[in-house]
Amino acid sequence: MVAVLNVFMTKRIEIIQKEEVFRQAIFRVVAATLKYELYNGTMSDELVRLNLDRGDSVAALIHDVQNDVLLMAEQFRYPTHEKGPGWLTEIVAGMVDAGEKPSDSMKREIWEEVGYRVSSLRHIGTFYMSPGGSSERIHLYYSAVDQADRCSNGGGKLSEGENVLVLTIPVDQALEELDRGRVMDAKTMIALQWLALNRDTL
Repeated sequence: MVAVLNVFMTKRIEIIQKEEVFRQAIFRVVAATLKYELYNGTMSDELVRLNLDRGDSVAALIHDVQNDVLLMAEQFRYPTHEKGPGWLTEIVAGMVDAGEKPSDSMKREIWEEVGYRVSSLRHIGTFYMSPGGSSERIHLYYSAVDQADRCSNGGGKLSEGENVLVLTIPVDQALEELDRGRVMDAKTMIALQWLALNRDTL
């Protein structure tokens, strides 16, 4: 017989010790010594788990509805260099600054990267990027825009090492690239899958 568990139930966790073992720029690694409740109701042995704490981030699918195109960003991503292309085409994204609401962070990033001022955002969902090793969450949004919202060329902040190429991609082409397995960024995949499911109601 297969056991059916309440996956949303609260289980016990006992934090014995926490220690910051690395910090540089926005990256902070914390080592926690802990025990947690096993599915049989007992507590685990004492374990050490590492957490990369770099704060939360935001991302948005920017849709020019009138022309049915997506505004996307191509930029160099060093961590993808050795196992991939180095340059990725992604939806607009960035970090949430301390004390900032995610929606305000998102509006700022849209303006910096693709040059559009947006007044409203539709929240798609919030999810962990790599829960086995990082506490980072992404707050994902959708925003409908038109040419009247454009106020600059975008391109990112050169003072922070950003060099963003703004791409205008027809929705049909973006969904075709998704179907062909050519979209390599997780948040962009999730956003495009959401668009495919909800396109007729937008």
